[in-house]
Amino acid sequence: MVSRPVDADDEFIEIDDGDTIWRFERDFMHSNWTCLFGNGCKGILAEEAETLNQGCCSLGAHFGDGEPGQAEARQLSAYVSFLSPEQWQYHGIDTVYGDDERTHTRVVDGACVFLNRLGFAGGEGCALHIAAVEADESPIEWKPSVCWQLPLRVAWTLADETEPEGPEVATVRRWSRVDWGDHGTKMAWCCTERTEGGEAYSGDIKVVDSLADELSTLAGDAVYVKLRHRLD
Repeated sequence: MVSRPVDADDEFIEIDDGDTIWRFERDFMHSNWTCLFGNGCKGILAEEAETLNQGCCSLGAHFGDGEPGQAEARQLSAYVSFLSPEQWQYHGIDTVYGDDERTHTRVVDGACVFLNRLGFAGGEGCALHIAAVEADESPIEWKPSVCWQLPLRVAWTLADETEPEGPEVATVRRWSRVDWGDHGTKMAWCCTERTEGGEAYSGDIKVVDSLADELSTLAGDAVYVKLRHRLD
């Protein structure tokens, strides 16, 4: 095991659970960031588009690389079979994938195929999310990982590059423009930025509480409990 100091820098909180060394962005965990979907979100397009109510769903959801990504795509197909026309605006479309390799969801009419548009009787927003809630299940189980994890970003590295069988380091932080690649340079607004008032930093509770389910799913309940204790 590689010996690493706890909180080697003040930017991250480190928790070592043996197989993985988790590093959580301290400032973001403490912040009052909140999702503004349907409540002033300006979207991720080249121009602010609050009236479209697309949030971060203007692009198709990309799955992970390799077999994990393919497994996620197969799981998505299973949940799609549960969606009804009343829950999903594009029910009956020939494919939900954007390519033959099934690396991402399809974009239809300028946004993800699962995004119910303004005025849809079954509810605006992600059809998978809506159906999961109606089934009294967690949307985390139904949605692509990149969707339920936002605004959290996890970067995986080796604790020691000379020990490929050793522990991994998982750095959990807020998404930034660079994470969107070339698209990030064209976005008129990025909700995790604090520029011009940082509209999304207006929630009533801290991220560590508002995203408790997401953090627990990512790192496990034991690590989450330690994170809460360290932040307190």
